[in-house]
Formats: sequence, structure tokens, C-alpha cells
Amino acid sequence: MIRVHSLSKNFNNIPAVDQVSFEVQRGEVLGFLGPNGAGKSTTMKMLTCFIPPSSGSAEICGFSILDDALQVRAQIGYLPESAPSYDEMLVGEFLRFVGEIRGFSGRELNRRVSIVLEMTALREVENQMIETLSKGFRQRTSLAQALIHDPPVLILDEPTDGLDPNQKHEVRSLIKNMSEDRTILISTHILEEVDAVCTRAMIISAGKVVGYGTPDELRSRSLYRNSVTVSVNADNHVPLMNDFNELDFVYSVEHLPEQQQGLVSMRLYPKNKESITRQLEQYLCTKKIPLEQFVVNKGRLDEVFRELTVTG
Repeated sequence: MIRVHSLSKNFNNIPAVDQVSFEVQRGEVLGFLGPNGAGKSTTMKMLTCFIPPSSGSAEICGFSILDDALQVRAQIGYLPESAPSYDEMLVGEFLRFVGEIRGFSGRELNRRVSIVLEMTALREVENQMIETLSKGFRQRTSLAQALIHDPPVLILDEPTDGLDPNQKHEVRSLIKNMSEDRTILISTHILEEVDAVCTRAMIISAGKVVGYGTPDELRSRSLYRNSVTVSVNADNHVPLMNDFNELDFVYSVEHLPEQQQGLVSMRLYPKNKESITRQLEQYLCTKKIPLEQFVVNKGRLDEVFRELTVTG
């Protein structure tokens, strides 16, 4: 559905996007991650034919962004950054206006407006002026305009940026529901978005792709992969820490700051990042260690992101 080949964009001979390549299939939600200024929005503007690439190419549903720009735009629903719209228009009026631009009229236009109003839960504000809407409703209105022509591909640039936690949850739920029969590309710098909606993620830094895979595959690169934090009732951490260090399946042990008096916490790092849960549980049970907490860490995406974008 989306194929990108060595896409690059230079501004005054400075590369903003540098040889980016990836593919997204139907039903997938690809999270396009990176710090501010990494090249995410520039890539999306090229994919939506808003700006031309300096080199490389891309296809949307088989249509080239270089040779078939109108066909590409017909396949895409685009939510730009900051969700631009016309403040002086009513929500329903704005959606009908966008539908007319897309070539719809009469009953078909009314049908499509009605569908997106229901899909994005905007019915209650259909006759409200856009400038009076909360940021969450404005975001939904801009998402609705991207859906008016029922596109097979959605490209969403920072769709939850600036929203409160409840509004983020609503927009993410919408995206997840729409992903079943569409291909969705989401640009974001919010790491929690990956777990919330994405099937795969790509990390970009300084215009280059530095990480790619499922959320779990990216976490597997984390230093904390399969580490276990244990908290026990004890006055002195040293004897237990020494015992843990003697275990053949433990690579190293970290003493963590005390959260409360009489409670000792340590993080055990496994050899080769392999799971040590069962072995450690058996050891604790055999030794009858007074356990208060046992937490397995599958890996920290924020640590992987920082490592790749700082040094990548």
C-alpha cells in the first residue's frame, strides 16, 4: 500500500530526509518516530505530494508520487500537523465543503458527511463553529475531513499532539478502529503511541532510519530486556546482592534506591537478555526469601529511542 524507495529531501544542500526506505501493508499501523526536526513531517509532505523529493521515489497504492500526484492524493486521507481548518465554519459545513472539493454532491455527499460524523463522534457539535471547539474536537474534525472520501491510506502527522490524556485515548481508539481495513502511517514523538496503536515502528534521526520493527522487536534492543526487579523485606541488601551475583543465569545486579524502610529492591540483569523469570522464582521459593515485589521488564522503548536518536 505504501512503498518508499531511498526518499531524500535537501533544503539549501542540507539533508532533511536522507535515503529513507520502508513499506506498509494493508491493515498495518506504522509509527514514524523521531525527535523534533528528525524529518518526519518532511517525509509525510513528500508522500502526500505537498513537496517534491530531491531524489528517490514512493508509491501509494501503486501510484507514483512523481508521475501520478492526483491519483496519489485520491488514495490518501491526510491529517497535517496542528490540524488546520477554517475557524469561521460550522463543523458540518466544513465537512460538506471538503466533500464537495473531493467531488461529491447531493445524497452521496450527505451520506459521506453523516458517516464521518458518526465515525468520529462529532454529531453533537455538527452545528457548532470550529473556533469554539476544544482541541480534541478540532482534532476529530480534521480527522473526519481526512476520511470523507473513504481513503485506503491514512497519513496522520502528530495526531494527538497537545491533547489531554482523555482526548489522546479517544483519538487513539478511533485510529485503532479504522486500521482494520486501511493502511495508516502515524508520525509522532510520543512513545506511548507505539504501544497504543502501532503494529510496527520506524525510528528516524537526522533524516535517516535508525530503527525498524515491531514494538517488541525494538524493545529487545533495550539494556533492560527481561530484567527483573525484586523487593524483599531486609535490613541489609549486601548479603542478598552477593547471593544473586552468584547465580549462573544472572549477568549483573543493581541495588535500587530504597522506597520505604526495611524494604530492599534490586534489579537483576539476565545473561544474553534471556528470560530468567522461572529460574529466579524457583530460587526465591527454595530459599524462602520474603518477597514483596517481582516485576519483569520486557525492555524500555524510551531507552532504545534515546540510544538510537542520540548516537544513531
